Amino acid sequence: MGVVASSRSEQRLPLSRERVLRTAVAIADEHGIETVTMRRVGDELGAEAMSLYHHVANKDALLDGAVDLVVREINEAVDELDAGTDWQVAVRTRILAARAVLLRHRWASRLLSTRAATSPEVVRYHDRLVGLLRAGGFSFDLAHHALHALGSRALGFSQELFDPGDGASADSLPPEVAAELPNLVAMLSEIAHDDPASTLGWCDDQTEFEFGLDLLLDGLDRRRAAETP
Repeated sequence: MGVVASSRSEQRLPLSRERVLRTAVAIADEHGIETVTMRRVGDELGAEAMSLYHHVANKDALLDGAVDLVVREINEAVDELDAGTDWQVAVRTRILAARAVLLRHRWASRLLSTRAATSPEVVRYHDRLVGLLRAGGFSFDLAHHALHALGSRALGFSQELFDPGDGASADSLPPEVAAELPNLVAMLSEIAHDDPASTLGWCDDQTEFEFGLDLLLDGLDRRRAAETP
């Protein structure tokens, strides 16, 4: 029985903000974030959509709360980690644990990069990340630079520069366009990701994500060592 279906067995329970948000997350996981509406959530809970407004103000608040719930799951996962004594290992492990959560909620990375309101859980996540950097010998100035350098990677995903859509490849380009892009066409003809289960975006597979993350962490470690007296 799916997660959404299981929520129907709980419809006699009183409505709460937590139940409303968890139902929205379950719908997004099973059917995609575009299917999450106040009416759909109400239907899954066996309640009128209007009754949901006692717990979330509108659809934007529903989506903000759903994202917050996923990042709370990330915080719970990373809080269980043994940080160890090596800052680079600790930060890398933390970020990959966050990514593992996002791979279970693939819609969440897109929402994280577009929400106007900052999730309190996201703020808490970054506060703990700064704590790891400080414990590893980073000044506040370098820790600030590190957060900017990591960007969305700090939370476990890489925000794509562009997304040509599903099924895009060098072969799908019109000949006249391909002729204008010889280097990109040659690269895309040779390089293909073969692990779609590890992808959160068009080109964001696990290998590419870890490659970029390790480059950043290695560079930050050199900066940290250079500024240490």
